[in-house]
Amino acid sequence: MDAQEFAEIRKKLNKTQKEMALLLGVSVKAIHSYEQGWRSIPDHVKRQIYFLISKREDNAKECWTVLSCPDERKEKCPAFEFNAGKLCWFINGTLCDGQVHKTWDEKIKSCRHCDMLQDNL
Repeated sequence: MDAQEFAEIRKKLNKTQKEMALLLGVSVKAIHSYEQGWRSIPDHVKRQIYFLISKREDNAKECWTVLSCPDERKEKCPAFEFNAGKLCWFINGTLCDGQVHKTWDEKIKSCRHCDMLQDNL
């Protein structure tokens, strides 16, 4: 997530910088810095932003249905285990593209190309 996307999502949520700071548990100065590109956006902030934007549309199908996951993949996937198929992108250890990603950046890079997240942005 870059500065421009951060600002666009904040505007899509119809929040001021101050309101966004309160939602994310950071300072207003941090929000300014993220939007100006002066400071990189921490993973925990990115994750919360995606969570907030995804909750606006709660009519999504479960990921295993959208992706037609075979039973053997579903049984090993934490999104299926915890019945969280609408938040698969939020949960580490999911097997969406057949592998577990080691870092949040690797995971979200994969998720950003997936319909489960794109439909909610």
